[in-house]
Amino acid sequence: MNAPLTCRDYIGRLLEDDGIKPSWDGRGRWIDNVFVERFWRSFKPECVYLHDRSAVVKARRGLGDYFAFHNHSRPNSLLDNQPPAAVHFQRP
Repeated sequence: MNAPLTCRDYIGRLLEDDGIKPSWDGRGRWIDNVFVERFWRSFKPECVYLHDRSAVVKARRGLGDYFAFHNHSRPNSLLDNQPPAAVHFQRP
């Protein structure tokens, strides 16, 4: 039987055998991956598939431009149509 990537047995094995500390929010929840998957689901059709990424310099510039757009300009319906950076920096 395959264990989920967030189960205690799997995480414990990473820590004990390999000394790897997972880079989640520390809770080991399944939802940790949901946010990343949502980002990549919009990133690929909006950025990667629309532009020539054959040169590393072009790819890096395009990725940086998209990350800036996504974080500072692109409205997010889950954030009351505000970009993620606006919500993040409003926190006390």
